[in-house]
Amino acid sequence: MSGGRQPGAPVGAPLDAARGVAGAEDGGAPAPPPVRVVLADDQPLVRAALRMVMADTPDIEVAGEAGTGEEAVRLVARLAPDVVVMDIRMPGMDGIEATERITAQGGETHVVVLTTFDDDDYVYGALRAGAAGFLVKDMALDDILAAVRVVASGDALIAPGVTRRLIKEFAARPSPSAPAPAPLTAITGREREVLVLVGGGLSNAEIAERLVISVATAKTYLTRLLAKLGARDRVQLVIIAYEAGLVSPGR
Repeated sequence: MSGGRQPGAPVGAPLDAARGVAGAEDGGAPAPPPVRVVLADDQPLVRAALRMVMADTPDIEVAGEAGTGEEAVRLVARLAPDVVVMDIRMPGMDGIEATERITAQGGETHVVVLTTFDDDDYVYGALRAGAAGFLVKDMALDDILAAVRVVASGDALIAPGVTRRLIKEFAARPSPSAPAPAPLTAITGREREVLVLVGGGLSNAEIAERLVISVATAKTYLTRLLAKLGARDRVQLVIIAYEAGLVSPGR
């Protein structure tokens, strides 16, 4: 991870009180509650770096920390955080199994996998397990914070530089027990176009530009695709696009 801390409140400052004072002075509505995060990584230095930068970020707070997959699953069951930043390689239960157990609970917690470029085999499993996003450990801390916000809002995110390589390799190595691709007969031609672009790793803004529509309209198509295809999030739509043959390596 790289990047420094941005100016903000001192570490350990009473953020709720500070937000309340600011809201009173501005005469506006109180700020929304912060995104509650559990950090799951067996490296204390990684957790410390993330914890320090999040302590200076008013809209994100660390609800708990885990050094193993088992601890992460227990913390999520007890704390119900918005996001778990999950390492893949941990002793005992790894991040893939922990992700699968957390998503199987059916709660509102989203898991972001923290990976490195040589973790591909693990990441394919994490996709299947229901991870909502992928980050790389050499990303700037500000980018990691932005990703946490994106995933907490219900969207999915794959770090630039990982998207096409990761998904192409994933599509080339389907799990023997993988479910069959969702039927595409229920989607319209326009929705199919959007699904192809999602599979290519394009953002909502890029899809809107490519199809000459508004970003709001692009989001509407995404919402319809999620509902019609029974997909949990954008990552699953990418998987469906590849498994259905709409997108292929090199396309």
